[in-house]
Amino acid sequence: MNSLKFLFLSLSLVLIAGCTLSNRPSEGSTAKPAVELADSVAKHTDTEGSLAQTRQSVVNEPQISVTQQISLQQVDQSQSIAEAVDRKIVRDANLSLEVSAPADTQRKIASIAESAGGFVVTSEAKRHENADPSRQGLEVNLVVRVPALQFGSALDQIRAMGTRVVQEKITGQDVTEEFIDLEARIKTQKALELQFLEIMKRANRVEDALEVQRQIAEVRTGIEKLEGRKRFLGNRASLSTISVTLQEPTAMVVSSSGFGRSVKEAVRDAVDIAGAIVLFLIRFVIVMIPIFLLVILPAGLVARFFLRQARRRRPDPESVTE
Repeated sequence: MNSLKFLFLSLSLVLIAGCTLSNRPSEGSTAKPAVELADSVAKHTDTEGSLAQTRQSVVNEPQISVTQQISLQQVDQSQSIAEAVDRKIVRDANLSLEVSAPADTQRKIASIAESAGGFVVTSEAKRHENADPSRQGLEVNLVVRVPALQFGSALDQIRAMGTRVVQEKITGQDVTEEFIDLEARIKTQKALELQFLEIMKRANRVEDALEVQRQIAEVRTGIEKLEGRKRFLGNRASLSTISVTLQEPTAMVVSSSGFGRSVKEAVRDAVDIAGAIVLFLIRFVIVMIPIFLLVILPAGLVARFFLRQARRRRPDPESVTE
């Protein structure tokens, strides 16, 4: 009985030992690569992490400086754009164009101004009368006002209508400083007006109330003047003025020189001079006839009468000698 138990226990130990020996290499072989893989992965991860950190640290430094430079540039650009938008600039232009049909061009310029949001201020047309055909023609003068943002495009469209630009002048006046000064002065005057109103509430005597009221009236008058000037500058800055002169092309007179033509011109000039002399003599005679009848003839008769009277009163020399 004891021998059977011992045999059974020995077999059990042998089986357990065999299973242990059979499992130990497989677990070792499996565990070792797994551990090595985990270590390599960890090392690789740590290496990549350190490289990434190093790369990130290297990249971050210039990236921060670049970002700061870009932000400063953007701030400068935004400030310059804001200053450009806030600036008050009065722009004017004077154009003198040669066009084939001034009347039609006048209507086209008016439509350009209206399409740009502007209007025509004045429009005048006159024809020059002259004996020289080359100096005759229609001349149109008009003044239009367009929004400041449309000034360049409207000016280009008007300039493109002429066959030749005779004269062009563009001026710009920066009134930003005056505009800002007006705003500051208006704020100061309004604050002074509020102080006078507070004093007005605490005035007990009639004389004090009248004096404060006079001061308030003067301050209010100054505020209205400043606001009027501010509105004027704002209007001039928001609407640009374009003055246009339209004229027909000057006719080119070709003079053909030659002996025969010179003789004809000399004869024509002589005839004109002779006719002018004859007309002068006729006019002189016509003008002198009433002067002779009314002034010279009566004066001559009166002078002759007085001379005769003087001769009669003069004594005879022979009678005086006797």
